[in-house]
Amino acid sequence: MPVEPLSQKEIEDRLAHLPGWSLDGDRLSRSYRLGSHFAAAAMVVHVARVQEELDHHSDLTLGYNTVSLSVHTHSAGGTVTAKDFDLARRVEDLAPGHGAH
Repeated sequence: MPVEPLSQKEIEDRLAHLPGWSLDGDRLSRSYRLGSHFAAAAMVVHVARVQEELDHHSDLTLGYNTVSLSVHTHSAGGTVTAKDFDLARRVEDLAPGHGAH
């Protein structure tokens, strides 16, 4: 089933429930700071597993003690869709378990 792009209003309404996430051009993005490089690497592996489960993948960047994500839906012409918010919500739910803020 094809996914439809969200309107600007829908994106803004959904972002209100995801503190720390923002619209960066045509993508949702968020960076997390963690206590160590190992904690950040562990979070990357956990996020990658969630992306596989959802069959929806973000740009995922590992820094020394940071993890950054940037996501949009390629199959919807590179726009933001509900799939992007599903991934963002899952990442938000797992981040505290890694000590991310």
